[in-house]
Amino acid sequence: MYPVFFQMPQWVPFLGGQPITSFGVFMLLAFLTAGYVLRAELQRVNEDPDKAWDFVFMAVIGGILGAKVYYLLLNFPSLIEDPIRMVFSRGGLVWYGGFLLATALVIREIRRQGLSVPVMADLIAPALALAYAVGRIGCFLVGDDWGLPTDSFLGVRFPKGAPATTVQNIEQMFGITVDPALIEEYGNVVPVHPTQLYEVGMSTLIFFILWRIREHGHQKGWLFMLWLGCAGVERFLVEFLRAKDDRFFGVLTVAQIISLAIVAVGVWGVLKTRAASEST
Repeated sequence: MYPVFFQMPQWVPFLGGQPITSFGVFMLLAFLTAGYVLRAELQRVNEDPDKAWDFVFMAVIGGILGAKVYYLLLNFPSLIEDPIRMVFSRGGLVWYGGFLLATALVIREIRRQGLSVPVMADLIAPALALAYAVGRIGCFLVGDDWGLPTDSFLGVRFPKGAPATTVQNIEQMFGITVDPALIEEYGNVVPVHPTQLYEVGMSTLIFFILWRIREHGHQKGWLFMLWLGCAGVERFLVEFLRAKDDRFFGVLTVAQIISLAIVAVGVWGVLKTRAASEST
């Protein structure tokens, strides 16, 4: 894996000596991807394409801030123990937290510019799907958000992951018992499901589906609701293979509970907008 691409030269102001991580690079690429896809969609509907960057800017602010706040709430005991480290650490960004706050800020910007929220939501949906896939590549390269131990041919070892896929980390951090056969075959660093790549594949597929049907005949907002449902299903399914320590609802994680709520909203929205279009 490539957690760090390179170190900034010491002579660079403010950033001298700082590592440029693969996660940070692909986060930037994710926002740029969203911007260029949205720009093309705005141009298609004869809107000013440069407005895309206004929405991306709001998404950056809301995405990073919301993701950090969600992470801090999810790890509240650690926040109390060491607030400085938790708040200012480079890691600790959770997708759903970022999505919720980014959505609120983008909706505010859409209304400020006098545009239709349902129309813009449909234009944004394919951009969100592809941007999410790009961002998950960064998670894979930095060795974060990996899955359960496996002897499958798909298994990947992360000796320099965040954290590394060592037996101690898997058992102590996530409470998962590693199969002794895996330890015997691979030693202390065992292969795990590359759930980041599973999400890259599924979200890319969702993008191509949305892109193909984006000129739909349903009421405005239908495509966004379809993406919402698909994204919720994708995350719900992949969570079963994730190494997690927040399965507070039996076998379900916090993210899966949120995913179910998002799927419910998406299905409701698809049925509502489709029914409205068929009745007119």
